[in-house]
Amino acid sequence: MTSLPARAGRHCHNVVNPLHSAVYFAPDYHRELTALRLADRSASYFVGRSAAFGRVGAGTVAATFFNFKYELVARHIPAAWDVVTPQAALDARLRAADSVLRRVLGEEALASKELAEAAELALRATEACSRAARPLYAAHADLPVPQAPHLALWHAATLLREHRGDGHLMTLVEAGLDPVEALASHTASGRGMSPKWILATRGWTPEEWAAAQDRLRERGLLDAEGELTPAGTDLRKALEDATDRLDRAPYEHLGAAGVARLTELAGAFTTAAFEAGAFPADLIGKG
Repeated sequence: MTSLPARAGRHCHNVVNPLHSAVYFAPDYHRELTALRLADRSASYFVGRSAAFGRVGAGTVAATFFNFKYELVARHIPAAWDVVTPQAALDARLRAADSVLRRVLGEEALASKELAEAAELALRATEACSRAARPLYAAHADLPVPQAPHLALWHAATLLREHRGDGHLMTLVEAGLDPVEALASHTASGRGMSPKWILATRGWTPEEWAAAQDRLRERGLLDAEGELTPAGTDLRKALEDATDRLDRAPYEHLGAAGVARLTELAGAFTTAAFEAGAFPADLIGKG
């Protein structure tokens, strides 16, 4: 097995993951769920991402999603399942993925040999993912692989995203970070969601956000201005390094050449998606 360059798997994940997550920010997805009489955006996100579990309760969703406030989840789950069945939610999400990728990438890209190659490489990487202790990945791994190459790529991106995400939650728990502290420290790194988006979507209040920042200051991880201290920077680096170790299997399975090629291909598609406005301009940042 060819040894991978440092952080090669992380770099690959960073350009593959947006091909999945773009769906949740797109009007297409909201329209699909609204047509099924589920118009609330939080509810539609919860059912779309948790539908692979089947008809689960708020506890399962809050535990596996980690950084959403339980009370926000419980406002919608399990009541939303009386409006939209899990299978209907999965079907709606796949239809949204189809329309989003067609719009942001274009028909020519969808029909290209490069996209088919990217789908093949990403699916090959998922062959080495592990279900053990990874509930969101395991649930999605039981779903069928779509036949269309762009949807197969989207499905593979989903599996790789949830596999890494499940592992990342293990590192957060081990580091003693609660959901709001994890969000606040990630935002302070400049790589996480902006406070505006977190407070609008995760259910936490400004007071709870400020209290989490205070707890991080007490641990020496944030300074008075809300920036990461050297210790905070070290912790965030250690979290990502640990996540890399837990997520190394799919990329080692793909091999150095395969990872480099998937990174190249997915990077081009993700760049095109960003340029087409697939994500809000103010999504990431400290402000």
